Amino acid sequence: MITVGSFDFPESVLLARLYAGALSARGYPVRVRPDLGSRELVEPALMTGLVQLVPEYSGSALEFVSLGRAHATADVAATAAALANWMAARGIVTARPATAQDANAIVVTGATASRYRLHTISDLARAAPGLVFGGPPECPERPDCLPGLRRTYGLRFRAFAALDAGGPLTRQALEVGDIGAALLFTTDPAIKARHLVELADNRRLQPAENVIPVLRRATANRYGPGLLAVLDAVSVRLSTDALTALNAQVEQDGRNPRAVARSWLREQGLLAAGRHERR
Repeated sequence: MITVGSFDFPESVLLARLYAGALSARGYPVRVRPDLGSRELVEPALMTGLVQLVPEYSGSALEFVSLGRAHATADVAATAAALANWMAARGIVTARPATAQDANAIVVTGATASRYRLHTISDLARAAPGLVFGGPPECPERPDCLPGLRRTYGLRFRAFAALDAGGPLTRQALEVGDIGAALLFTTDPAIKARHLVELADNRRLQPAENVIPVLRRATANRYGPGLLAVLDAVSVRLSTDALTALNAQVEQDGRNPRAVARSWLREQGLLAAGRHERR
């Protein structure tokens, strides 16, 4: 059985359903374990074999697995190659990265952007001392979150509010004014729908964050090259625009991630008759 794990936010659950659905359609025995938690919980589960496959994000995964010794860049190919090397040393295989990327986004409301004349993250430096920044609980330790904002942009916020991973708690806190700036994700459809303002990452703090399936080498060896071929067939079709649109179906329209994944796989010709993944 191939257990596909996800992080604890809707897009990750959706991605797990996409890759699991494609594998199941080709007869691989698959089950999905959604909402397992942050990377600090999911990566050890992968390393120890509690899950066999995780849809990851290349830059963040590289920083995490290397313990910060390898720094991801905006170069997609170089970041994916570095991640493959670090993962290989731990018995993990990386599949082909999708063209879809989902990076951290520093977001403010339209009113805040207008008040402080904010266009870039650099502009935020003059306003940060009076603002509360909201993001996931692990943000103070992540190099591309608070530490990176301090190091690269010199940002010193009045306080930090631990909320969720780019989810409804963070969006609500931003909209009602409990926080002045937030970490969301670039594929979050709510940014456009709610007229929020994503500040330009003008000093390129955020690395390439292509969606990339990572799986245990033992699993890849057991099922052969056909397994990676199925994962790659999903990735080659998955663009950033497509992922954003799929997120909108889940987060705005309230559709079930499993149903959204199956519809997209069918449209892409990847849902041939076969077994269904287990819950």
